[in-house]
Amino acid sequence: MVSIRCQGVTFQNIQAVLFDKDGTLANSEAFLRSLAQKRSRLIDAQFPGVQEPLLMAFGVEGDRLNPAGLMAIGTRQENEIAAAAYVTETGRDWIESLETVRSAFIEADQYMKRKADHTPLLPGVLPLLQALTTAGLRLGILSSDSTNNVKDFVEKYQLEAYFQLQIGAGNLSKPDPLLLQQACNALKVSPSQTLVIGDSQADIQLARAGAAGCIGVTGGWSSAFHLPADTLIHQLEEIEILSE
Repeated sequence: MVSIRCQGVTFQNIQAVLFDKDGTLANSEAFLRSLAQKRSRLIDAQFPGVQEPLLMAFGVEGDRLNPAGLMAIGTRQENEIAAAAYVTETGRDWIESLETVRSAFIEADQYMKRKADHTPLLPGVLPLLQALTTAGLRLGILSSDSTNNVKDFVEKYQLEAYFQLQIGAGNLSKPDPLLLQQACNALKVSPSQTLVIGDSQADIQLARAGAAGCIGVTGGWSSAFHLPADTLIHQLEEIEILSE
């Protein structure tokens, strides 16, 4: 076990670290903003007038993406449901609205192609993963993205040697406390000896379900924002690993 320190806060007796992906490990803002714009245009082509409300719902603000918005932290299903709700305001039935949105999302995926190609590692990721692994910690990813996209990201940037766990949104999603328990069971560690590192309120709430704590990271987004995490950093390089 090791201690992890940053910004004057020390987390002791840590055996494992659970990372968020988008905005924490991956530079995803530009891709997510473009994906939201493409989805909105495709839906607006069938139901004129919904593009701007959809962009607001997705959290797109000009050339920026709201770090706490739907595209940044919501699952695909949550994005689909929110978008379909706006379509129903045009007078369409729910099933028609949902089917239209899902078709538009699929077409947008095909246009944007492989997400991992457009979401490179953020600064400091590799050195931190190497240091944590050398210290003997077990590592996992818990993301609101799909499990397929999580695994594709890990493969694209050759991170397989670092992560023993790669989980996306499925039957459970953040901040469901059962997800923390399942992840820790898979890693064979106690939640109380597991540290969460992420960039959203969902990560913080997940950590509060029994983890050792949460380090909030803000450097993955162009907009300044605050998180009520146990400690807040801008870059991953601010994390220090202490030997015990």
